Amino acid sequence: MYKLFDLTFPSECKSLPEGFWSAVDVWIKKPHVVNKRLCGVKETESGDVDRDALGALVNGLSDKALNILDSQHDKETHDNGTQWIYSIRTFIPKVNCYGPKQHKEAILKCKDFPQVTFFPFEEDEEGQVSFKETNIYQFKLTCQESDKWCLELLVLSPDEWFSDGVAYPKLPWLSSDLLPKLVTLSLLPVEKYSLMYQQLKDKYKSIVKVWPEVTDPEKFVYEDVAIATYLLVLWSEERREKDLTDPQSFVDLGCGNGLLVHILTNEGHHGKGIDVRRRKIWDMYGPKTVLEEKAITPGESFLFPDTDWLIGNHSDELTPWIPVIAARSSYSCRYFVLPCCFFDFYGKYQRRQCKKSQYKEYIDFICEVSQVSGFCTEEDCLRIPSTKRVCLVGKSRSYSQSSEREAEQQRARYIQSRRSAPGVTVHGSDIGSDEHHLHDNTSCETPGSQWGTGFQPRDKVETVRNCASLPRDLVDGVVLQVARELLGKRAGDDVSLKGDWNKGGSLSVSEVAGLLEQDTLQRLKKECGGLQTLLKNNHQVFRVEGGRVHIRDWRDMKPSRDLKRKPIAPGALKTRLCWFHSHHPQGCPLQLEQCGFAHGSDDLRPSTKPLKKLKSTEQC
Repeated sequence: MYKLFDLTFPSECKSLPEGFWSAVDVWIKKPHVVNKRLCGVKETESGDVDRDALGALVNGLSDKALNILDSQHDKETHDNGTQWIYSIRTFIPKVNCYGPKQHKEAILKCKDFPQVTFFPFEEDEEGQVSFKETNIYQFKLTCQESDKWCLELLVLSPDEWFSDGVAYPKLPWLSSDLLPKLVTLSLLPVEKYSLMYQQLKDKYKSIVKVWPEVTDPEKFVYEDVAIATYLLVLWSEERREKDLTDPQSFVDLGCGNGLLVHILTNEGHHGKGIDVRRRKIWDMYGPKTVLEEKAITPGESFLFPDTDWLIGNHSDELTPWIPVIAARSSYSCRYFVLPCCFFDFYGKYQRRQCKKSQYKEYIDFICEVSQVSGFCTEEDCLRIPSTKRVCLVGKSRSYSQSSEREAEQQRARYIQSRRSAPGVTVHGSDIGSDEHHLHDNTSCETPGSQWGTGFQPRDKVETVRNCASLPRDLVDGVVLQVARELLGKRAGDDVSLKGDWNKGGSLSVSEVAGLLEQDTLQRLKKECGGLQTLLKNNHQVFRVEGGRVHIRDWRDMKPSRDLKRKPIAPGALKTRLCWFHSHHPQGCPLQLEQCGFAHGSDDLRPSTKPLKKLKSTEQC
């Protein structure tokens, strides 16, 4: 078996090992909770099975597949009697793409060890069974020598794995999406978290109604409520364990909309948030919520010796620096970081050649930074509406305070090594050394020293990169070129005609890219979403579905899957020229009075709607 992914939890984890089985049961009995392409499953058989019956149950498997069950336990243990609980489940997809063939899984739970193995197979109308050996996978919980729990995902044949996204999930999805969802809140008492979350959700739900930002209030408000709940419970447990009375202080680096700062402050914790850009909603919080607009550059001027906790909530380019800043602020400073976008110390994080998902690889990198910075690093998974839910917590140090000089030298050497990492571009020429900063006050540097020289903070003005700022002639040229190619595919099976009006054929997005010049493609790559975003922005002309591009026929009133269209407001009618009237060889398929766009300048009228501010495609 090949270990594809693992999550490590401390020995004092509050939900393991018992929580392993309850979490696995969610995936077994209610997979549609995490796999949205399923309606659910139907359990057809279940029961106990001993070693003799096991062979009959999985008859037809190769010796390689059967060895999975014996990989961690000796034969003598198995000969003692019943060892497994088995069940068989049948997948019920939302869209039946398998015909009469049924897709099932035989599931074997090991009674004596927290281990469950999934054997997918297919069954035809005559009851003939064929196992999909390449897709056998296993979840296993082990206790390591360091007294830490490790939840592992193992697969039999990662190089031969087959995926259709329904009965056979993709490997990256299994590792970066499913596995973290199986075990959440391992560092906290779950009941205490659930109770506080509901209280805070009710308390702050009114913010959803007055949210002034362009981001989705339902997602961002409740996500920050969940993160605030996690920190409040974490800090409450810390006060109880250390017999502390005063609430912990905090600084949120890269605080964004500031809602997390606002909630933590309202709940009795003294702190502040810092971000390079002020947000509209900051004015709504009141003077009690302290938010500062300034660029953060790692250095002596951004240390927080009197602060208990540093927070990095989707802190982007600051993410790898937060454990370092916490370590250099004071020996007692702790941190919480929720990584999202992939940044190294001095630029974008460059992937290594490995079989991990990019997200898992980045989490491991930040964990490495934390450990090198001298923290006993703990990993947990939050209950938030996001695919990136794994957080790292540094509550204590792995060295004594008297060893601070040696620890700092280790940090400095590590950061220096990342400057020369492949693919990392360092901004600035005078790099200098990190080793001057020591907590025993022996540093000879001035308070403004920038041991983060070469770090590039984000711009104060957010760059809009959704193709809306591209030159109009470039966009119009791409639209015309692609449309002509689609209209030219009139012959053969790739043509769709309704009456005599040519709506052409279809092209994959990659085929469309092959039509364009390299200079044009390079300009599109600098935009979020690139070519596909440009095509979708021009939805008057194109319909993009399933990775293929079609000419849009406005006579088809059914909304496409890629566009949740609302009826055109009366004030928006005839305010833009009809592309088909101007460019299609046969003109617009709709009559003048039926088309929402203007058929010529005489039909055009000024818009009565104010211009909307351009929305960024930033998803963090």
